[in-house]
This record gives sequence, C-alpha cells and structure tokens, in this order.
Amino acid sequence: MDLFGFEINRKKEQKEAEKRISFVPPSNDDGALTVAAGGVYGTYVDLDGSVRTEAELVNKYRAISFDPTIDMAIQEICNESIVEDSDEDTISIVLDDVKQPDSIKKTIQEEFQNVLQLLEFNRLSYELFRRWYVDGRLYYHVVVDENKPAKGILELRYVDPRNIKKVREVKKEKDKKTGVTIEKVINEYYMYSPSGFLKRTGSITGSTMNSYGSSGSASAEGIKIARDAVVYCTSGNQSLDNKLILSWLHKAIRPLNQLRSMEDSLVIYRISRAPERRIFYVDVGGLPKAKAEQYLSDIMTKFKNKIVYDSSTGEIRDDRKFMTMLEDFWLPRREGGKGTEITTLPGGQNLGEIEDVVYFQNNLYRSLNVPITRLQPETTYTLGRATEISRDEVKFSKFIFRLRSKFSELFMKILERQLILKGVCTSEDWKEWREQIKFDFAVDNYFEELKTMEMNRDRIGLLREMDEYVGKYYSHEYIRRYVLQHTDEEIKDIDQEIADEKKDERYVDPEEVMQDEEPEPAPSPANQSFKLVPDDDKDEDAA
Repeated sequence: MDLFGFEINRKKEQKEAEKRISFVPPSNDDGALTVAAGGVYGTYVDLDGSVRTEAELVNKYRAISFDPTIDMAIQEICNESIVEDSDEDTISIVLDDVKQPDSIKKTIQEEFQNVLQLLEFNRLSYELFRRWYVDGRLYYHVVVDENKPAKGILELRYVDPRNIKKVREVKKEKDKKTGVTIEKVINEYYMYSPSGFLKRTGSITGSTMNSYGSSGSASAEGIKIARDAVVYCTSGNQSLDNKLILSWLHKAIRPLNQLRSMEDSLVIYRISRAPERRIFYVDVGGLPKAKAEQYLSDIMTKFKNKIVYDSSTGEIRDDRKFMTMLEDFWLPRREGGKGTEITTLPGGQNLGEIEDVVYFQNNLYRSLNVPITRLQPETTYTLGRATEISRDEVKFSKFIFRLRSKFSELFMKILERQLILKGVCTSEDWKEWREQIKFDFAVDNYFEELKTMEMNRDRIGLLREMDEYVGKYYSHEYIRRYVLQHTDEEIKDIDQEIADEKKDERYVDPEEVMQDEEPEPAPSPANQSFKLVPDDDKDEDAA
C-alpha cells in the first residue's frame, strides 16, 4: 500500500530488526499511538483516549501561555535559550569529533546552513523555540521531488500538532522456544486530518481514515503519511502511561488554577468586607410579629432611596426592593430593651494580608523552573563572582542546557534526511555520525563568562605558587593535566600552536626580549679582557 510522501530505503535495517527478539516491547517515547496490525479490510483505531486528549492538551497549553505570569516565565526561558546576536550565529554545528575528511565536513556544514534557511531560523528562531516549548512538540512536512530525490529537501511546512498523530502497528507472536508473547513493529506512519481527531472511534482503510461519532456518520477524514515525510521534535516528557507527550508547561496547570482561585477569593473578600455598614436597631415596642415586620419594612423603605439609571433602556428604575451586600442592616428590637439605636459595622482589618497568594505564586514560579528573583520586578539585576551566584541560577543554566539539547533533535532529524537524500551518507553512516555531531548555541549568560574567568584566574594563581616545585616534586605533564585541566587534545593543539608561532617570522620570543632589555655589566679591571695583537701590528704601532 502506497503512503503519501517518500520513504527512505531501510531494507537492511528492517531485516536486522526482525532478527532481534526480546520479551520487552519496543519503547514508545515519541507518543505514537500503538495499534494492532490490520487484516485484509484495514485497521481500526480507537481515537477516544490519546488523540483527543492530546489535542485538548495543546489547546490548554496555548491558553495558559497568555497568563501574564506564565508569559513572563516563557520569555525568560526563550531569551536565555535563543540568543540573537548580530556578531554570532544563533546556532552552529560542531564536527570536531566526526572522523571524516575535511571535504565531507564542509559538505555537512553547507547542508546545515541550507536546513537553517529552510526553517528561516535566523529570522524566526525565537518563535520556533517558543512554539516548541509551549506545545511540547513540533511537526514539519518534508517536501521533496519524488522523481528527483537527489535535489534534497525543497520545503519544510509546519503542521499543527492537533491535526497529526504518529501510529505504530505492532504484531504479537509467540516465541516457539519459550512460549513468550513478543511484540514486533510492523509499520510506522503518520495520520493527518485537517479538522483534527475529536471523535471517539476511527477506521483506517486504504490511504484514508474516517472517524465516526455516536450516530455513525463520518465527521473527519485523514490520510496516511510515510514516516520519513514528517520530521518531529518533542519535549521528551511523557504521561504516566507513556501515551501522551506533555509540554514543559504541564506542571504549571495546577498551580496556576490554585493561584487564580486564591486571587478571585481575595477580591471577593475585599469587596464584601472593605466598606463600613450601619446597623439599625428599630424599636417596635409591643407590636405583634406581623405588624412589627411591616413597621420595620416601612421604615426601611422610607429611609432607602435607591433609584438607578438603566443605560440599556434609558429609563430611571427603582431598585429599593433589592438589598445588596454593601447596604445597611435593619434589625427589630422588642419593648423592654434599648430603644432605637444606630451602630457601625467596621470593615475588614486584615485586608492587606496576602501570604496565601504569595505562597501559591511562588509555587507557580517553582513549577516553571525559573528562579523566583527573575520574576520579581523589584529585584535588581547584579553581576558578581561565580561564588556569589545563587543555586537557583546554576539549576536554571542546566535546565536551559537540557532544553537546547532536546530542541537540537529537530536539526538532527532534518539534517539526516537531507544528507541521505543527496547521497552524502547512508543510513548506516548516519547512525555513527549522529553520536559525533554536536550543536553550539550562542550564549548570553554572563554567569558562564564569569565562571570561566574565575576558574582561569584561580588556576593561574595556583600555577604561580607551584612554579618553584616544578621539576622537583611535580612534572610539567602533571601541571598541565591536573592544575590547568588540559585534555590530551588541548595539550596537542597548544604544543602545535606554540611550534607554529616560533616558526612565524613575526613571532618574538618574550625571553629574548627580556635578555635584550637587560644592560650589559661594565667590565671591571680584574675581569677586563685583553685583545691579542699580532707582532706585525706591534711593529707598525711602534713606527
């Protein structure tokens, strides 16, 4: 059965996968929907759980991202992760560990630049990272010329994650030797529906999928897309049942709801308790209960004057029959007690206490992995020594590093398809290269610079103190490895650079400069040297 899109030839890889036998089913860390392999009439997929919930989760993530506090935290994370500097590339590929000729490395560099142009990363880097962080996933359709795949990727089109889902077909077989049921992956593909997967059940027949509601009428249609025709990058966070991909904002849903409830209750309490109200104790004497209530009602109507203007109709409306929470209280008082009395009910005395709100606000900050000091406007931004940096800043820098590492999977997967399509490498070669390719993001974190400067300063100071013991108790090799913390590659590169500088004609040895600047000692009579003059010269001098 043909699928929409292209498929990279992996016959050898598929044969090797069939030979692998394990009692543990394959890991499902990409959020794919696992279904049983279909028969002659097609495959039936239950879309009630994972697909529908995943689309609703994306909607919820996007909704909470508009909250001012959440938006402030997202900006802090995105600004720290993506640095747009005119003097430095936002992201660059590092091929130092790739054991290939320089021509291959140059080709990989050029193709990586093509990938950045396809993504328009230099212009939309912040938006792409924010979209990935909020949604927890990114999907792109890889558009190629199927007749001429050697041209590589022609276009990358963004796919809404609510309209696409990865499906993995598995087949259960019993091992003949042990009798254990083993799951084997038969096929993997993507399902795309422009209207999304929002109904309960669906059936996949041929190249289309129809979703049916309770009435049995078709409500959505989708197509099967080949696995290699779609590139995706997820956050790596999964639900407890490993069926859903969660966003980094998932932990903030509950604290945000709690904070909103506390803020709403605080506003209601302040409005109801802030004003001072009067209490009227009306003396009704010995009147019966019914007449006493009527007398109290007449007094209330006499003293109340609540005429309001209705802006919708333009009429003057009498609302004296309604009593709001901000009005006075009227209470009857029987004969024998005090007479008519008017007292004041004071307003709330603890309206300025917001400890509960501050607690839930700090809890929300912690769920976002952002230091609290960064989200408090009254906190000033200071730069100091690395020893003065808080532990929260250190944890935040490591969190940013993990985010960059997960986000770089997008470039890795696109680059894989580009290199294989253009014939630069094969699938087997890429398995070896992917562990050697690294990505370097531009850094705007002054803490990293301060830490590096301080470490170098301390190492040089220790080196100066140990200089007199070098050659006596410590070797030069020990100093370079354990004091300066140089690796084998760094030692080799530094030695080569020193040798190259000495060969350069423009290079001036500092030791020679020091010797030239030292004045020569004046000759003393005891140490004065005499020049021997030949006999012929002596005769000429005598003449």
